[in-house]
Amino acid sequence: MAGLCAAARARELGLAPAVLEKGERPGGSMLLSSGVVWRYRSFEEFRRQCPAGEPRLQTAIVERLDAALYWLESLGAPVVSSQTANPLTTGRRFDPRGLTEALVRAAGDVSFGRGLVPGDGTGPLVLATGGFPVRLAREHGLPVRANPWSAGDGLALGLARGAKTTPGMDEFYGRAMPAPPARWGEAEYVDHAQLYGRSATVLDEDGDEIPVDAEDWSENGLVQEIARRGGRAWYVVSPADLGRPTPYGTIAEAIERARTAGGTIVERTDGRLAVHVAAAVTHTIGGLAIDERARVLDAGGKPIEGLYAAGVDAGGWSTGGYASGLAAALVLGLAVAEDLAS
Repeated sequence: MAGLCAAARARELGLAPAVLEKGERPGGSMLLSSGVVWRYRSFEEFRRQCPAGEPRLQTAIVERLDAALYWLESLGAPVVSSQTANPLTTGRRFDPRGLTEALVRAAGDVSFGRGLVPGDGTGPLVLATGGFPVRLAREHGLPVRANPWSAGDGLALGLARGAKTTPGMDEFYGRAMPAPPARWGEAEYVDHAQLYGRSATVLDEDGDEIPVDAEDWSENGLVQEIARRGGRAWYVVSPADLGRPTPYGTIAEAIERARTAGGTIVERTDGRLAVHVAAAVTHTIGGLAIDERARVLDAGGKPIEGLYAAGVDAGGWSTGGYASGLAAALVLGLAVAEDLAS
């Protein structure tokens, strides 16, 4: 999303961007998402939720996102909902395919099968490769819930140019998904998420209980704790709670999707259901250090000439918590284009 936003806005401003897409289709992991682009309602709430994040980047997202959402609508991106379901946040839900198509139209030609190599291009370079979730998942033995091309190409190129990285390089945003032998793919990334940990007793593979923070509304903290304990866990649910809502139907419906996918659901002697889940990586939280103009910074904190990073190639905006990767992609992508055109 970040690369397409940067290219679309740059073209509006009279520049002639070239979009190099490593994969075989546009949209990256944006196309596989729920399409919700959101921010916390205040800077103070952003700080509370992501206390180790970079305040300048958090301020930019809070202050610039609303206008950026209207810009997306002006491109013809179809809005599914004009609000989020979370009282802590505000934003829009777009149809992911329609959003991708609108951005591609505005960005111009996209060259597919073109990965980045050192020295690629003669002008400014915008790194927007989707972070390194594939690499991080492989290193920790976790499943991937992202497009298969985000393996850290942007990070590697930035490091080769002398960039520094942010704290939180082991942090990620992810979901608890049905554990193997369950089989799920891109079409199931959203609705097969087992997003009811706060209504369950969560046990690791040794049978020890994993504490669940009642304020962990996204359950991302829980998913990362499952990853730290080996990547697998059991969600144990009382029959009385099966009718509770999740973002994608009731708990019972979420469990049934896990069962249909081949997941392991055990009826315990106490009558509760135990669902086997795995922590899956969607996007990384650490990344290249940038300023609020999305310029990549070197080890001394100075901008590297002609090098930008946007989306989750850039770290620092949600360290220590969770915030919208699509919002960061939108705001930082626009910031790149506007800096280049200034």
